[in-house]
Amino acid sequence: MAKTSTTTKTGAARGGIAKPVTPSEDLAKITGKDPLPRSEVVSKMWEYIKKNDLQNPQDKREILADETLEKLFGKKKASMFEMNKLLNAHMS
Repeated sequence: MAKTSTTTKTGAARGGIAKPVTPSEDLAKITGKDPLPRSEVVSKMWEYIKKNDLQNPQDKREILADETLEKLFGKKKASMFEMNKLLNAHMS
């Protein structure tokens, strides 16, 4: 039995991190409203975090949430490892 998968013209699978997701209204304030791959969501989040100097200077792995990020994270601080898990609730 042959395996089937969703592929693009280049033959690359369009699942997981490459599969386009639709951001929630709160997440769209950072990423824009259009669907985009999870990898782009994470890239745009890091652009926002660095632009607004939201990393803890003593521990760069910790993100100090401003008002916008606090709506996404549901708390004032999150580790960079937690961020992806917390963002899942804001992507469909």
